[in-house]
Amino acid sequence: MLPLMFAAVLIAASVLLYRRRALGPEPLPPAMTQDRIKQEWRKLGFYCEMDREKKLWTLTGSRAGLLYFPDLLLGYVADPQNASDGGHQHYGPYGSLEVRTWPDAGFDSHAIRGSLVALAHLAEIIEVKLATSEPGSPILIREEFAADSPFSLMLDVRADGFDPSTADRERLGAATEIKPAAEKVGGKGEQSGGTSKP
Repeated sequence: MLPLMFAAVLIAASVLLYRRRALGPEPLPPAMTQDRIKQEWRKLGFYCEMDREKKLWTLTGSRAGLLYFPDLLLGYVADPQNASDGGHQHYGPYGSLEVRTWPDAGFDSHAIRGSLVALAHLAEIIEVKLATSEPGSPILIREEFAADSPFSLMLDVRADGFDPSTADRERLGAATEIKPAAEKVGGKGEQSGGTSKP
């Protein structure tokens, strides 16, 4: 019986390998073009980046563009998939903006997080602050959302008609996390670079 099972497994494996070769490798998903990345930033309404050194999430856009963020948060809160702790969604062309359902509200190096009630409150805070904002006057949010949060959120308000894709520091196609400047380690000229996207 054992030799028969071994033969059956061997035949099945051979057929599978033959089919893979005959069909060729699975096609890779198409890479996002620069135009597609620009469209995704415009669709989101704002540009997003996270700076680990400054412990800061920055959303850059016009007032109208930044108002998409409270809408995004309220849409997240309304989605039943996000009801339990650990639920999360990624946004933006690189997926680097993460909103996460979590018991403790705050901003960290991975996500903008909180209970659904806290995230709805954050949406309200942002709407109120943007109502009186002026281009060139950044809005910093931390205390009113989560006073002991390790990171803060900054809304970089730009003039009406601002194109958020123009703020992509790496000129599209790279992670949206600001890389710390290279530092020399020891005396051998080794450098320590930044980390990848969150």
